Amino acid sequence: MKCYGSRAHGRRLDLGLLALRLGTGGVLAAHGAQKLFGWFGGGGLDATGQAFESMGYAPGKLNALAAGLGEAGGG
Repeated sequence: MKCYGSRAHGRRLDLGLLALRLGTGGVLAAHGAQKLFGWFGGGGLDATGQAFESMGYAPGKLNALAAGLGEAGGG
C-alpha cells in the first residue's frame, strides 16, 4: 500500500472535515429548530405549516413537521 501523505497532513484533513461537518450540522439543526420551535427567529410549527400550505404542500403542518424533524435530525 502506498502512502501519499504524512500523518500530520491526514490529521489536519480529518480536523478540517470535522469542522465542516460540525458547521453543516449546526446549520441544519438551527433550521430544524426554526421550523419546529420558532427558535432563532423562526415562525414555529404553525407558521411554517401555513407557509407550506400557501406553497401548495398540503397538509402543511404535517409537511412542516417532517421538514423540521428531517433538518433537526440531520443536524
